Amino acid sequence: MLILLGPPGAGKGTQAQLLMSRYGLVQLSTGDMLRAAVKVGSEIGRKADAIMKAGQLVPDEVVTQLIANRLDFEAHAPGFIFDGYPRTQAQAESLDALLAERGLKLQHVIELAVDEDALVERISGRFTCAKCNEGYHDVFKLPKVAGVCDVCHSTEFRRRPDDNEETVRARLAEYRAKTAPILPYYEAKGLVARVDGMADINTVAAAIEAVLADSPAARMV
Repeated sequence: MLILLGPPGAGKGTQAQLLMSRYGLVQLSTGDMLRAAVKVGSEIGRKADAIMKAGQLVPDEVVTQLIANRLDFEAHAPGFIFDGYPRTQAQAESLDALLAERGLKLQHVIELAVDEDALVERISGRFTCAKCNEGYHDVFKLPKVAGVCDVCHSTEFRRRPDDNEETVRARLAEYRAKTAPILPYYEAKGLVARVDGMADINTVAAAIEAVLADSPAARMV
């Protein structure tokens, strides 16, 4: 039972996928759950859809109910990774209560620490092949032949419109302002560990594995 924290682009999604593959954990992404609930037209989905269409933030009680429903649906899962939640201390306290009601307990809060300038360079330089989605980078991974995809030989590439320095820095500032402040809450509980999110994928994965192996309870995730 763990939370992966870090700003956009820190690699949380990649590491979550690796943990899911190794341990059979269930990733609880509030964004994915909201979209799924809206798509199927459930009662909670209709409520969330109306709120979002009005340009308002989905209230904590709606998100908490989504998580509660998923925890109950996946009751036999070996563990969970929380992604995108909690974002505030109030949400962190709600999550503690939600888990306690089900005899569950959070074991780790792992922050992927980043160098913001390096992260801006990492994200703003990304582009992909428009045909096969092979990933490239202006500095770290250019095609072997300029303008030609290494994999499918397409000559069309694309960039995400939000992969630019201004947007990335705004997202980093939002993370510092809204999400990072929950770290003291979890530090007081002795749950926080930090790994270098700027290292390569395998090195980050190994560092997370070391955190999980640090206590008997962690071995059960």
